[in-house]
Amino acid sequence: MKLKKLFLFGLIAVLMLTSVACSQGTNDTQATSKDGVTKIKIANYFAEDHPQNVALREKFKKIVEEKTNGKVVVEIYPSNQLGDEAQFTNGVRNGTVEMAITGMGLQTANPKIGAVEWPFLFESYDHARKALNGEVGDEIETEFRKLGVEPLAWTVNGFRVISANRPIKSMDDFKGFRLRMPNIPIFVNTGKALGANVQPLPLSEVFTALEQKVIDGQENPYATLKASGFYEVQKYVLESNHMFSPNVYLMNKKLFDSFDKETQQIIKEAAQESANYEWELLLKSEEDVKKFLKEKGLEIIVPDAQFKEQMVKAMDPVYQDLYKQYDWAKAFVEKVRNSK
Repeated sequence: MKLKKLFLFGLIAVLMLTSVACSQGTNDTQATSKDGVTKIKIANYFAEDHPQNVALREKFKKIVEEKTNGKVVVEIYPSNQLGDEAQFTNGVRNGTVEMAITGMGLQTANPKIGAVEWPFLFESYDHARKALNGEVGDEIETEFRKLGVEPLAWTVNGFRVISANRPIKSMDDFKGFRLRMPNIPIFVNTGKALGANVQPLPLSEVFTALEQKVIDGQENPYATLKASGFYEVQKYVLESNHMFSPNVYLMNKKLFDSFDKETQQIIKEAAQESANYEWELLLKSEEDVKKFLKEKGLEIIVPDAQFKEQMVKAMDPVYQDLYKQYDWAKAFVEKVRNSK
């Protein structure tokens, strides 16, 4: 009888250990099949023909699959196929999505991540690229890692412009203007500082809201304005360039750390090459997009020096609040402005 009890206790202990091991395996972020192939799902909110997805297909996917001899397979899910930005970004954090190209939405968890999108911070594309690929980018990448994601490369979404159903040619034209912005404090505060009536909405809902005249306009880079079809329900564009929006390749950190050093290097180099290609594509396409929009009947309004200065000046209270709120803010802004 004692032998039977000991056997039963031993069997139960083995089953419990096996159950724990299986449970741990389920939480493992590296989804490797029986043949040793790892699939990396990449989520993003861009249209399939956006430079971000073109670069992913032509560079990142190709390089990773070729250089790992097919041991890592890349699957691309554009246009919010794996949920909206908040959903798939959180998916990368918890390991349900291996990778994403995302904006600075994680600033809701770590405000410093969003500092690169503060209003009128960068003066040009060259300025932004140099800063992000230098000390400024390194500082933000450290903050990403604290949230369980590995930043692989910086890409460009672009300077943000305002599309509208009526012309905006002065600060007075912002009064009563229902402007969609992402539901992120710095965006909302920037829109309010301009004098607009800010309406936070997910990107996936913007077209319908514009079409049904729930909002008067939205703000995004030119490439998104075209790729998302907003030009079909807008008549004007104010080239405000009020914020610069970068994007970043993020991978679940546990997954990245689980790869051997050689595979990590392949992934990082592929991401950087893909990112470089995306910068080229987007910058080359911006003038084509402007031409396209004009052909579709949209009027592009370039603010004169006085109007631009007034918009910049309107941000003073926003920055003063940021400096009061974060003890690192002033030094960070100075670092960005000295990185030209």
